[in-house]
Amino acid sequence: MFRRSFLIPLMGLMLALVGCSDNGGGDANGQKPESLVIGLGGDAVSLDPAEVTDSVSENVSQSILETLVTFAEGETEVKPLLAKEWTESDDGLTYTLTIEEGVQFHDGTPLNAEAVVYNFERWMNADEDKFFMYGSVFGGYKGDENHAIESVKAVDDHKVEFKLKYPKPTFLKDLALTPFSISSPEAIEEHGENYGSNPVGTGPFTFQEWKRKNRVVLNKNEEYWVDGYPKVNQVVFRVIPDNSNRLNALKSGEIHLMDGLSPENIEEIENDENFKVFSRPSLNIGYLGFNVEKEPFDDKLVRQALNHAVDKGAIIKAFFAGQAEPAKNPIPPVVQGYNDEIEEYEYDPEKAKELLDKAGHPDGFKMELWAMPVARPYMPDANKVAESIQSDLSKVGVEAEIVSYEWATYLDKVKKGEADSFILGWTGTNGDADDFIYNLWHEDNIGSLNSTRYANDEVNSLLSEARKITDQEKRNDLYGRVQEIMHEDPPIVPLVHATPALAGRADLQGFDPHPTGRIITTEISFE
Repeated sequence: MFRRSFLIPLMGLMLALVGCSDNGGGDANGQKPESLVIGLGGDAVSLDPAEVTDSVSENVSQSILETLVTFAEGETEVKPLLAKEWTESDDGLTYTLTIEEGVQFHDGTPLNAEAVVYNFERWMNADEDKFFMYGSVFGGYKGDENHAIESVKAVDDHKVEFKLKYPKPTFLKDLALTPFSISSPEAIEEHGENYGSNPVGTGPFTFQEWKRKNRVVLNKNEEYWVDGYPKVNQVVFRVIPDNSNRLNALKSGEIHLMDGLSPENIEEIENDENFKVFSRPSLNIGYLGFNVEKEPFDDKLVRQALNHAVDKGAIIKAFFAGQAEPAKNPIPPVVQGYNDEIEEYEYDPEKAKELLDKAGHPDGFKMELWAMPVARPYMPDANKVAESIQSDLSKVGVEAEIVSYEWATYLDKVKKGEADSFILGWTGTNGDADDFIYNLWHEDNIGSLNSTRYANDEVNSLLSEARKITDQEKRNDLYGRVQEIMHEDPPIVPLVHATPALAGRADLQGFDPHPTGRIITTEISFE
């Protein structure tokens, strides 16, 4: 059983970026702002996170709605939120969650077990056109063969029982995902299809207005169930699409916190005493993948050689402004099960040449190096990274031709196995190792997410076993062994774990730059 060890369970929940309201952003008289203004790169699609998949919608709604459990600050370990404790059966098929008492939705109706059941019944009785994330995470919908949830019922006013069809070790982490935030059943019934524009939750702020493509304004929940919070009277999310314009808004005092700080602006912010940089612990990986079905990449000695040939440090210095760490494993260090005992492949061109000679390529070979055409947090400029890798490979006799396509075409061709090698990456959702390694390197996913077409029988077996048990220590051991195998038989060159940067006022405090990308506004205040 897990019990709340702090009064505030809080929050690894949300990504707040703000803009200013008509009266909230300024403090020219030296007083602390009463409104927190966050600059966002785009507008929300819906404030019902169950029906969307975009991060902006999630980041706004997380100040209004709350999940049953959440992630610890800066980590992916599960902590209580609306559920103050829980038990798990020995077979991993039954979870009983105890709901906090005395909590009310913003409309005055009570949060209880029946309200939780209502939300889950709403999601599981829909289809992917309405609640895509539910079907993706829980294996389908009610009546589907692979739907993980057998039943969800109220045991009493404050206990909810989930029965699963099969063990799902990520179940609690899944409950922490923003799409499974609990809404007021009465508000859902009242607003129907328009609920996404009229959200009602239990969170620290209540919904006031949404001016599309401009701002979302939230007011302090005076009846919030956690004493002493939130710390500000209002949160305003302002839509400022351009990174440079967002930065200028921060400098002028229009906003107090912004996401999407460009690497080239990091040093400028760090050197200005009025502002500070917030770097998120990495929950991603950018990598150079090999099609292991194609020669010469079907030989692990060649793949080992190229791991020694790539200078990751130079890539990070040139293209990430230091906002990344070199990767040595297929999962980032923040994920449970990370094997830090692995010895990384050092940048060693001479060692690379020795291995290529041993593999029968003393003079190197020619290859294609595919570069993704879009920017991602784990890869801000894949073409420049590809040029750096191209230069590194030339030093060991490997001649790489850089190739790129439009994004959808690129993904389709890579999945079909048309590339020799390619730059890609992955950002985790629930912070579990399965989300990275099973998705990207289990044989079952060849043709979809397993673009390297990697098929290692022992890895397959270990990954499948880790999906059937709920003992996290045992799972950690299994994933540790998988990383050992994948280090010796590498389908990729793990390049970087990027640490996406945000910028804010120097007097901003209480902000958790969480690895999932969320910004929780509950504890944010000004010194």
